[in-house]
Amino acid sequence: QVQLVESGGGLVQPGGSLRLSCLGSGFTFSNYGMTWVRQAPGKGLEWVAGISITLSGNNKRYADSVRGRFTIARDNSNNMLYLQMSNLKPEDTAMYYCTISDMWSQQSNIRHRGKGTLVTVSS
Repeated sequence: QVQLVESGGGLVQPGGSLRLSCLGSGFTFSNYGMTWVRQAPGKGLEWVAGISITLSGNNKRYADSVRGRFTIARDNSNNMLYLQMSNLKPEDTAMYYCTISDMWSQQSNIRHRGKGTLVTVSS
């Protein structure tokens, strides 16, 4: 069955950086657009970034709240999805989930997601 396992979260100071990772298994990773979504305490799910199955060109999208600070990437040879986060802000504090959704380029119905990894941005 589809499994998505996130890692890399933690406590970081404002302005700091973290790299999240997601290992996919149970499906042909290279055939799926992938997304990162997050859920801040007491709030709903927010689509953060998505990457298509193509490896070049205009294949990445970002939410306005993270554009210019976050970078999504994938390594199909190792079934890995990444989210490089820099210049982190307290409002980035959330549980981050790797997902397969109906659409990779915007918020949409989530078909599969992992258990998440917690990012806390605080001084």
